[in-house]
Amino acid sequence: MHDWRLVLLIIHVGVTAAMIVVILLQRSEGGGLGMGRTDALFSVRGQANMLSRMTAIFAACFFALSLIMAWSMTDTQRNTRSVIDRIPTTPTAPGAPATGGAAPAAPAAPAAPAAPTR
Repeated sequence: MHDWRLVLLIIHVGVTAAMIVVILLQRSEGGGLGMGRTDALFSVRGQANMLSRMTAIFAACFFALSLIMAWSMTDTQRNTRSVIDRIPTTPTAPGAPATGGAAPAAPAAPAAPAAPTR
């Protein structure tokens, strides 16, 4: 993995963790995880607006980093042919072994069950 891909991955994990924290801090209808009073720092409405903006920013960063990482993992040198095109095209007769050698061996008879031991 290239160094810049590793840096992208580390940033992506950080953005993901930050987005999870911001989402969990938001108040739900039942009170949520927004514990304690924050009247001194923000009003309830101002805090909700700030957290929703931060969520949108982190979500946009998450989406953009996901697309960049997916693009960076594509191999530009790969063969664009189908998987079906990679199957060997040597014709064989129906029922003949693919190796072209001797006839296939008959399946072995099943072994007798072992006697129970006590």
